[in-house]
Amino acid sequence: MEREKFSSRLGFILISAGCAIGLGNVWRFPYIVGQYGGAAFVLIYILFLIILGLPIVVMEFAVGRASQKSAALSFDVLEPKGTKWHWAKYIAMAGNYILMMFYTTVGGWMMIYFIKMAKGDFAGLNADQVAGEFSSMLADTKGMTIAMAVMVVGCFGICALGLKNGVESITKVMMLCLLGLMVVLVVHSLTMKGNSEGLSFYLKPDFGKMKEAGLGNVIFAALGQSFFTLSIGIGSLAIFGSFIGKERRLLGEAISVTVLDTVVALMSGLIIFPACFAFGVQPDSGPNLIFITLPNVFNHMAGGRIWGTLFFIFMTFAAISTIVAVFQNIITFARDLTGCSIKKAAWINAAVIIVLSLPCVFGFNIWSSIQPFGAGSTIQDLEDFIVSNNLLPLGSLIYLMFCTSRYGWGFDNFMKEVNTGKGMKFPRAIRFYVKWILPVIVLVIFIQGYWSKFA
Repeated sequence: MEREKFSSRLGFILISAGCAIGLGNVWRFPYIVGQYGGAAFVLIYILFLIILGLPIVVMEFAVGRASQKSAALSFDVLEPKGTKWHWAKYIAMAGNYILMMFYTTVGGWMMIYFIKMAKGDFAGLNADQVAGEFSSMLADTKGMTIAMAVMVVGCFGICALGLKNGVESITKVMMLCLLGLMVVLVVHSLTMKGNSEGLSFYLKPDFGKMKEAGLGNVIFAALGQSFFTLSIGIGSLAIFGSFIGKERRLLGEAISVTVLDTVVALMSGLIIFPACFAFGVQPDSGPNLIFITLPNVFNHMAGGRIWGTLFFIFMTFAAISTIVAVFQNIITFARDLTGCSIKKAAWINAAVIIVLSLPCVFGFNIWSSIQPFGAGSTIQDLEDFIVSNNLLPLGSLIYLMFCTSRYGWGFDNFMKEVNTGKGMKFPRAIRFYVKWILPVIVLVIFIQGYWSKFA
């Protein structure tokens, strides 16, 4: 089976970044920046991104490129004979499927809100009525199921066209549109009257706030966000390593992806906070920010319906870029394991993902009595917890150990792969750090996830 390659480096970088750029960049990152001290927090976050996220991104790319396989077979190809590293495939594959069991539903929400905003459904509504629109969407089992299914079929349809003709050509255009839309929205936000309070909340280093929140909490928030933002540990980036040539070293490529992911996260805050403060609306975190706070803000704004529609197109693109990237992974699992055609892998998996996504949809309405973490929690919270707090850190730990241990692929093999081609070299000097210190940091994140959830 001939393996397709990306036609351009830009395609590889934009698609890998599209996988990392998810909704967490927009509905979580800006809020925790404001909450934990503005620019001071951003500096800590970027430091952690460099020392924590970046080496694991490089390792995923290296394992993918050396094996020329998805996570379903990459460990089988590279592991020493007689070892059991290939068992890690089950963590990676489960991670991709479970992530899509709830992410497709949220992607559907973005599409619904884009249509609502374009139709003018929020015009003239007060704050309570805007909140009511979100509640009524969650209660609409049929509407949410259709939106989720459209997302799944549409994104698998892109993947079914092939890597170059589908995933690369469409994602490239979509990502450039996403970045263009962001620039337009940022400029609009920065030229708005009364935005200065929002800008200072977001960008002014506030060490008092850091002290108030507790330095330990600030460090853990930065650590957690830098870790989760890149979707590392479940082979969702390794797959793109398997589609690139050996012309360039992998550290530079990983830096490009990480920088793009960070720029989108930072720009999201520049869109959201000046607008919120200009109209006296308190910014919230999570889904409330996107589906309740921001429609209220757009209602106050001159031309708000246009700006709101542009914002939800941008959000829909952010969701689709991640879904397409993960679906590409899922299709390649199927092809690596069975040798079936791209189209067969796409349509069988489309049916599987639609069925697997139903519990998340039903969890907000007909199955809302199922509350895995106590009152107010949903099936989506459980699925998110399984991926974010378990499979991502454990998978990252496996990649770290596999690339540095002599009982795995080994550091010398990893270094040879990562430094093949032109560009920045991965420094051999950090061997001790990635072998002994970084796994401990990842383990601490794993334990902290349980501690913050249940303690």
